[in-house]
Amino acid sequence: MKYNGLPRKQGLYDPKFERDACGIGFICSLKGEATHGMITDAIGILKKLTHRGGVGAEPDTGDGAGILIQMPHTFMKKVCACDGILLPEKGDYGVGMLFLSPDSDTAEESLKKLKKIIAEEGQTLIGIRDVPVYSDCIGKSAKEAMPHICQIFIEKSKDIKENIDFERKLFVIGKRAEREIRYCKNSEDRYFYFSSLSSKTLVYKGMLTPDQVSEFYLDLKDADMKTAIALVHSRFSTNTFPSWERAHPNRFIVHNGEINTIRGNVNWEKAREAMFSSEYFGDDLNKVFPVINEDGSDSAMLDNYLQFLTLSGYSLPNAVMMAIPEPWENDDTISDEKKAFYEYNSCMTEPWDGPAAIAFTDGVCVGATLDRNGLRPSRYYITTDDRVILSSEVGVVDIPPEMILKKERLHPGKMLLIDTKEGRIIDDEELKLTEARKRPYKEWVSKNLTELSDLSVNESVKPKSWHDLVHEIIDKADKHMKELAVKRSVELENMFANRYNDSDKEESLLTQEKAFGYTWEDISNTLKSLAEKGDDPISAMGIDTSLAILSEHPQPLYNYFKQLFAQVTNPPIDAIREQIITSSNILLGGEANILEPSEKNCKRIRAASPILSNEELMKLKTVDIDGYKSITVPILFNVNHKNDMTEACESVFEAADIAIENGYNIIILSDKGVNEDRAPIPALLVASGLHHHLIANKTRMNVSIVLESGEPREVHHMAVLLGYGVNAINPYLAYDIIGDIIDKKLLALDLDTALANYRKALTKGVVKIASKMGISTVQSYQGAQIFEALGISKNVTDKYFTGTTSRIGGLEFKHIEREATVRHSLAFDPITGEMPITSGGNLKWRANGEYHMFNPETIYKLQMACRTGDYKLYKEYAAEMNAHDEHECNIRGMLDIKTIDKPIAIDEVESVESIVKRFKTGAMSYGSISQEAHECLAIAMNRLGGKSNSGEGGEIPERYIPDANGDSRSSAIKQVASGRFGVHIHYLKNAKEIQIKMAQGAKPGEGGHLPGGKVYPWIARARHSTPGVGLISPPPHHDIYSIEDLAQLIHDLKNANRDARISVKLVSEAGVGTIAVGVAKGRADVILISGYDGGTGAAPGTSVRHAGLPWELGVAETHQALLMNNLRNRVVIETDGKLLTGRDVAVAALLGAEEFGFATGPLISIGCVMMRVCNLDTCPVGVATQSPTLRKRFCGKPEYVENFMKFIAQDLREWMAKIGVRTVNEMIGHVERLSQKNIVESDKNWKAREVDLSALLYQPKICSNDFERYHNRPQDHELEKTLDMNTLLKLCSGAIHGGKKVEAKLMISNQNRVTGTILSSEIAGVHGEKGLPDDSIKLDFIGSAGQSFGAFLAHGVTLKLEGDCNDYMGKGLSGGKIIVVPPEKSIFAPNENVITGNVAFYGAISGESYIRGVAGERFCVRNSGITAVVEGIGDHGCEYMTGGRVCVLGTIGRNFAAGMSGGTAYIYDADNTAKEKCNMGLVLTEKVTGKKDEKELKTMIENHYKYTNSDVAKKILDNWEKELKRFVKVIPADYKKVMTILHEESEKGTNSDDAALIAFETVAHKKAI
Repeated sequence: MKYNGLPRKQGLYDPKFERDACGIGFICSLKGEATHGMITDAIGILKKLTHRGGVGAEPDTGDGAGILIQMPHTFMKKVCACDGILLPEKGDYGVGMLFLSPDSDTAEESLKKLKKIIAEEGQTLIGIRDVPVYSDCIGKSAKEAMPHICQIFIEKSKDIKENIDFERKLFVIGKRAEREIRYCKNSEDRYFYFSSLSSKTLVYKGMLTPDQVSEFYLDLKDADMKTAIALVHSRFSTNTFPSWERAHPNRFIVHNGEINTIRGNVNWEKAREAMFSSEYFGDDLNKVFPVINEDGSDSAMLDNYLQFLTLSGYSLPNAVMMAIPEPWENDDTISDEKKAFYEYNSCMTEPWDGPAAIAFTDGVCVGATLDRNGLRPSRYYITTDDRVILSSEVGVVDIPPEMILKKERLHPGKMLLIDTKEGRIIDDEELKLTEARKRPYKEWVSKNLTELSDLSVNESVKPKSWHDLVHEIIDKADKHMKELAVKRSVELENMFANRYNDSDKEESLLTQEKAFGYTWEDISNTLKSLAEKGDDPISAMGIDTSLAILSEHPQPLYNYFKQLFAQVTNPPIDAIREQIITSSNILLGGEANILEPSEKNCKRIRAASPILSNEELMKLKTVDIDGYKSITVPILFNVNHKNDMTEACESVFEAADIAIENGYNIIILSDKGVNEDRAPIPALLVASGLHHHLIANKTRMNVSIVLESGEPREVHHMAVLLGYGVNAINPYLAYDIIGDIIDKKLLALDLDTALANYRKALTKGVVKIASKMGISTVQSYQGAQIFEALGISKNVTDKYFTGTTSRIGGLEFKHIEREATVRHSLAFDPITGEMPITSGGNLKWRANGEYHMFNPETIYKLQMACRTGDYKLYKEYAAEMNAHDEHECNIRGMLDIKTIDKPIAIDEVESVESIVKRFKTGAMSYGSISQEAHECLAIAMNRLGGKSNSGEGGEIPERYIPDANGDSRSSAIKQVASGRFGVHIHYLKNAKEIQIKMAQGAKPGEGGHLPGGKVYPWIARARHSTPGVGLISPPPHHDIYSIEDLAQLIHDLKNANRDARISVKLVSEAGVGTIAVGVAKGRADVILISGYDGGTGAAPGTSVRHAGLPWELGVAETHQALLMNNLRNRVVIETDGKLLTGRDVAVAALLGAEEFGFATGPLISIGCVMMRVCNLDTCPVGVATQSPTLRKRFCGKPEYVENFMKFIAQDLREWMAKIGVRTVNEMIGHVERLSQKNIVESDKNWKAREVDLSALLYQPKICSNDFERYHNRPQDHELEKTLDMNTLLKLCSGAIHGGKKVEAKLMISNQNRVTGTILSSEIAGVHGEKGLPDDSIKLDFIGSAGQSFGAFLAHGVTLKLEGDCNDYMGKGLSGGKIIVVPPEKSIFAPNENVITGNVAFYGAISGESYIRGVAGERFCVRNSGITAVVEGIGDHGCEYMTGGRVCVLGTIGRNFAAGMSGGTAYIYDADNTAKEKCNMGLVLTEKVTGKKDEKELKTMIENHYKYTNSDVAKKILDNWEKELKRFVKVIPADYKKVMTILHEESEKGTNSDDAALIAFETVAHKKAI
């Protein structure tokens, strides 16, 4: 390898999108006793977490692993003496664990520079030791990239008295060395890196597997190497590139998670550096800038930040609390002192937001914290021999049960700290109160933090304009400078000459609407819906209009930015059901110096939302409080002056600089005053440009940017503005338009209500967009730049949107100005100016509106061709779809396919029958489309040998039985989505391919909601839910919070069906290639890259239009990234998203795809007419409806779908002949057969000429043969290593095939994952859904079970675990029984200790479970039918539950029953807190009064006692009448109504089907006709 670390940016690959996850752990002696056994046990933890780490193409090359320990002075003294190095006393020297270039000359030069730096800092280099390593144990890639590893020893100078001062000096040396050696432009050593440089700690790490750490680093074997603290980390990255430095531990932390706001965090920190002064660093402070090394991972950057804060006077726990605060904003139970502490810190720094489990140490204290939403597992034991062991899993260190005092977990937002000096554990409450009481935060906040709502408009104060500031400068000048000031004032006034409208005359509303580019669709659909319903309008059937850069119409600049979203490497957040962890607060005014705690730091104005009303804006304009000055700066340009927009932006930037110099800390950018000569600068351009200008000038933190603009109007606009640094927005024209449509009687609301709804919808929408990226606070989202620019040139992004990815070129400044002037001319043209605003046509086809690929003519031709089998008519349709000479619509239309002069004979080309086997229909659930349409697609694809997709709605088992004529209605692809509807072992067993839907093309990062009115009884049956009761698909898969979690689910599903391929569906976005590499390393067989324009169901318009990217970019990036990582031939790349012709398929194949999905086309072939009312259950052709009456109109036939697929295949064959290839495999990835189309400039497509697709057509490596380009090497799922394969199948064979009873007792460890799933798969294969008779197989286990214990466990199997288990126990439970009890010799109270992990029984269908102990977060999430008893649970229990029974004989966490729409929960509410912990959005709480409920509850507790011998259960049963009164029943309101009706109908003798229909009609308020 010629490089160490990540490769340079190339093609569509960008190293900044690399991600990683991991397993973490620490072990420490509570009393600070250092032993070698600590190191041995820590390495043992690493090895037990091997499955959480990653390997790539080489099994002996790991992603990274390492260990952090206390400085082993005795060992160091011994080995240094052998090298002639005499060490001083412990603490009087520091050790740098240093990576150097393997080139000896470069390394020598680096050391020479380092020695000079050490001397200049007044310290003494006393020796250098080469670290002994055994490199034969590591893989080829790791060895080729291996740095030279040495330790440098620096003696503390005599003038340094305190250890912390020495640590600070070592930090200065390290930062200088990085800047002057690693980043030196003329002689850089890119290997140069300190793993650690400290007198207290030492880090051994590298590109190793867990098993290799102690084999490679020989020091770790020495018995004299001792520590009382050890942190370990096993890395799983989204690449296989050699990077020794990216391994963990970092210098202070190990981190399992992802910082989603990292771009903003780094920008804000960089901007704050100019404000820093420090009594601790003094004159050394400037030597450590920049604090953050931006080429590091997000974890390394967080480590940089925490190290700096700690050395600047903050305690390490305080620093961590500042960066990763708990969710204090909506927590009514938090103490006033803690709340004030967090309020104070929020005024001076934003959260580093994202899922995170972090362990940290300074060498004396060791601790850990969890993100506010609890999205990473962290379990810990406290033992009788004074050890604390924390890890991502339990069972990583073997400890006799009688030695365990406590089994606990980190709670969301909470912290654990062990002080080895004091010899005690400091719990979260004590720790945080101690920090909160160090300073008078409550007093400071009360005195200085002002709520915007408490301010009033100051009528006596005139808002300050630029003109006022100019005169202020003159007035402030002393008499000697007056003349100069007057001269300068003329220059300043001229900055906005001809760009400033101080006239009182305001243009008409129509003129303003046109000047800002409004369409009637914007008003009638978007604004009206936002104001009327307080919600984003819904769209359907994806999007088939042009990209903004290809549109013939002027587009708002916002439309060139695509939202990024979380998939795989971190989860999106449910901002609706988990609102307790979100915050929309924003802060205004300048910041002070974060390094000097004082009341000045909270001198801010706080607003509850970034969307300001007109009154709130006027409050800011007239603010007259000490410490605040606001000024309004115009953002208009003169349309009569060529290129004036760029000059106007520069004037705005200069004006802001001058305003800041004169003490203004709120700058209001205003585009009011548009007239015939003055047009608005695109607000996003000038606001983001100013944000980055001020960051570069290091004055950004002195000021807040407020936008007063007529341009932004919808949710996406607000999100982009905030994402690029705007602090608050006043969309004044949108307010005026809402008032106008009320006046015109188009909206039946009063103005105040409508505007309140509108602001609420925008705020909620912004929070939702942030949550799609896993960001929980608007404060963190501001400036985080979670977007890709699609169609904007690098010149523009570099200056105005610094750090934003832009991969296909596009608009230059002159083009942005041209679009703005076109809008302006339409407003002020004497003829067009008086015409009504245009219709728009973005959402639906309109004459003279946006071009749609599907219009009445193309729909007709395709339908008639498929119905009549007329290939000639299909070719007419295809010709129109392919012909973009007039309408450049998508990226593939911008590509020419290179053909040969003499095409090969068509009969030599791969047959239609062979090609269609690569074809699939899209994932459309039974529920989103009708049974007739769903089964029609399945029959057609099964006939062809292709595959149809079940979607996420489950499937009734009758479809698994072939019809009499041999047709099969079973979908070959069974989808597993976040809702897990109907995902049981029988469903999975009947799949040929199992698809994990990580994201949906139409709404990536979002969940779904099937309203009760669409949950007809037959839909409820398939989904194992209740008729008439709405269903929620959560945004995240609750068993996929990271890449290693996805690898676990892939493993689970492969265990559930060994014959099925496992597919992972991703949506195209910047960085999807790196994610796909991680997915391939997680052993997926198929990776689907879905285009943003797909989606057949309903989704918010914001998501449909602005989230995700075209599949062309996603497929090309994925193919390139997999090739670069030597993983391309391990997976199949599939794509979908408006594939409409054979040419589309040809382009997809040449870009790297080998299988192809179709949804819109097949739907049209069976009758869809693109009415886009899929969400309303009113589809007029019976396709997207469940209404029995409308379904009768369905006239589609499987033959129509077959014709469509055959036409596409034949069309593709003709292209193949013209290209000169005989098989599809010969095409895959041959981008050299594509070229960018030469666009002839015209008035219509002038923007398209600016597109540059060279990155799309980039080849990252020259393949030695085609086998590297497509799938031909199967993944190794290592099923033979499972307990099921090597023990349970053989043991239980008699029960499966002979009806015998089987009992056994076995040992189990955390490395035995998915126990019981292959066994259940075999049972389902023989016995179907019903499984075996009760307790046919009884298996007892002793130990700590691995993840997914009992996943999809079949009926008739009982698993009893004596010990504890990890996450995802009983997921998809399919009739089995799981019992968990503590070991017999345990000495702890079971009901006070955690014995099962997070997300137990996710998506469980049926069965029972009894747990004698406490479970973690999200217990029984999406349970739809099991009965479970547990003795305590964490946050978010019974979330999204749709059925079943849960009894909690202990405390519950926060947000219980959020989104719960079915089933019943009973809570033993001894402390009367259950109701306040419940999310009451859908549920009722009641006492247990009815005999039926009482009997049900008592039976559950009796069974719990029977199976677990629970003392808690016994106590309750022994005092039943008294204890019954303590129980609270939680039941969803709609579910209760349905159950009541069903009971009443049953009493009348109504049969169950009719009763279900009556209940549906009653609750849903509609007739099922």
